[in-house]
Amino acid sequence: MRRAFGWLIRGVLVLVVLAVALGVWKREEITRLMAVNNLFAQDRIVANFSSMERMFLHRPMQAGTPVPLPRGPDVALPEGFDDWLQARNVTAYVVLRDGEIVAEEYRLGTAQDDLRISWSVAKSVLSLLYGMLLEEGSVPGPEVQVTDAVPALRGSAYEGATIRDVLAMSSGIRFNEEYLDYHSDINRMGRVLALGRSMDGFAAGQKQRETPPGTVWQYVSIDTHVLGMVIREATGRGIADLVEERLFVPIGLERAPYYVTDGFGVAFVLGGLNMTTRDYARLGQLVAQGGMWQGQQLVPADWLAESIRPQAPGGALYGYQWWVPDAAEEGEVFARGIYGQYVYVNTRAGVVIAVNSADRQFRAPGIHAQALAMFRAIADGL
Repeated sequence: MRRAFGWLIRGVLVLVVLAVALGVWKREEITRLMAVNNLFAQDRIVANFSSMERMFLHRPMQAGTPVPLPRGPDVALPEGFDDWLQARNVTAYVVLRDGEIVAEEYRLGTAQDDLRISWSVAKSVLSLLYGMLLEEGSVPGPEVQVTDAVPALRGSAYEGATIRDVLAMSSGIRFNEEYLDYHSDINRMGRVLALGRSMDGFAAGQKQRETPPGTVWQYVSIDTHVLGMVIREATGRGIADLVEERLFVPIGLERAPYYVTDGFGVAFVLGGLNMTTRDYARLGQLVAQGGMWQGQQLVPADWLAESIRPQAPGGALYGYQWWVPDAAEEGEVFARGIYGQYVYVNTRAGVVIAVNSADRQFRAPGIHAQALAMFRAIADGL
C-alpha cells in the first residue's frame, strides 16, 4: 500500500511538472488567446485598442520622414456632435479641410501618439497597394483566376473566383462574419491569429461555397487576406514591406505603424494595421487628392477613381475594398472598421474625417447611418 501511494505521489508530481512545462512552452499562445477572449471587454476595450502590440505578434514598419499636417483655423462642429462622441465611445477624431487640421480631440484617456487598431480600415489600404502594383505590372490583373495567381488555393472554395471578385467581396464562399457568435468563421479566424497559426492555411481550408463567384455581394473578410496572398505570391515580398516602401515612407507618417501578424510573420491585412488617428487622416487626404502626394502620383488616379465607385454585383454600395455612401456624390467614399473606425472622404468639400472608437454597440440598428449623417453635416458646415 505504501509503495502504491508513493507511485501515486510520483505520478501526480510528474503531471504537475508536465502541466507547468506545457504552460511555459505555450505561454505566449495562451496569453494571446486570453487577450482575444477579453479584447472587447467593457473595462478593457479602450486601452486594448491602443496597445495591440502587447497582446499579438506584430511587425513594426518605418514611418519615413514626418511631414507635419498644417494647422488651420478651428471650426465649429455640428450641433449634437459632443453627444454623438459620448454615445459612440469615440477615442479620437481628426477633421481636415483642404489638408489642414481644423478639428481634433483625443478622448477617454488616450493620447495623440497612440497607435490605434484599424480593423477593416486596413482593407482599403491594401486596395491602394494593389492599384500601385497593378500599374507597374507587378501583380496579375483583376480578371485573373485567384487559383491561377495563388496555386495554394486550388481545391478551395476560391475555385472559379477572379481577383476582381475578391476585390469586390463577391467571391461566393460561405463565411460567417457574425462577430458576436463565438463559433463563427470570423471568430475562428481570430483564434488562428491569436494562436500563431497560419492565415494562409485558414484561407486554403475554406471549402464551402454560398453562391457562384461574381454573382452576389457578401462581405467576407477572408477575401481581403486572399488579395494579400495574390500580392505576396506575385512579388515574393510581404505586405508590410510593400506598404512601408510604397505608401508610408513616401507619405511621411507621424509615428511608425505596425501590422498584427500570424505565427509565420504574415500581416493581418484585413484588419491588423495600427496607426495614429492623424496618419489615418493622411491616408484619407491621399485619396481626396486623387492619389497625389507632394507633387508625386503615388496611387494611380484611374485605379483610385475605379476603386471608390460601386463595383459589387447587385447594386451593392461597395467598390474595391472601399465603402460608398448611399446617394454618394462623386468622390465621396469611406473606409470602415468594426467598433467605429472610419476614414471618410468628401472630395468636393475638401474634407477628410478620421475617427477611432471603442463602440461596443456598433452593430445596433442605425448606428452607421448616424455616423454618416454626422460626417456629412461636418462636410456641409465647412
